[in-house]
Amino acid sequence: MTFSLVARCARSGQFGMVISSSSPAVAARCAHVRAGVGAVASQNVTDPALGPLILDHLASGQGALAALAAVTNGRAHIDYRQLLVIDRAGGIAIHSGLQVLGQWGEAKGLDCAAGGNLLADAAVPRAMVATFEAAEGHLGDRLMAALRGGLNAGGEAGPVHSAGLKVADRLFWPLVDLRVDWSDNPIDDLTRAWSVYRPQMGAYVQRAEDPTVAPSYGVPGDE
Repeated sequence: MTFSLVARCARSGQFGMVISSSSPAVAARCAHVRAGVGAVASQNVTDPALGPLILDHLASGQGALAALAAVTNGRAHIDYRQLLVIDRAGGIAIHSGLQVLGQWGEAKGLDCAAGGNLLADAAVPRAMVATFEAAEGHLGDRLMAALRGGLNAGGEAGPVHSAGLKVADRLFWPLVDLRVDWSDNPIDDLTRAWSVYRPQMGAYVQRAEDPTVAPSYGVPGDE
């Protein structure tokens, strides 16, 4: 019911994730990023607690493989989970349990990993990785290209209804946290939201750090 990609930008140090699903509000449960630490997708029959737990292990200095093993080994119901992990060095780990739904797939690439379940084609994650690796620009642009690449490769077996884009930079809070929680065309809607937000995201950081030098707010009454 989901296809996603986690990634690191070696140039900027940012971490990000992009995801789409037939379920509502998928990014609220499945997308986990932390500045300077990594990114984790927790999907399939989702346990949202697993993302922060893995990020805690990454923050302690463990690599992706060790962090994933620390959370999955001996855990109840882990066969129902699909997890993608990328660490600060670009290390990757993936867990796809024996109870992952429908046709599923996973793929690793340079600074990225993709996975999905209930897919129209098991090659969807490989298409996402290839698209991400070929894309240029800001990490958010590359992630959105990967999401579109997954959709073009078949995406989920049924129609998708939610999507999300999340990017962590250097601050505690995400630089980008965009979600479409229910729509007939969530990836198109997310693309539009990103095109609006992208030119403004630096200003929101500046307003948080020093509003005295931030640009105008661009709303009626602001001078």
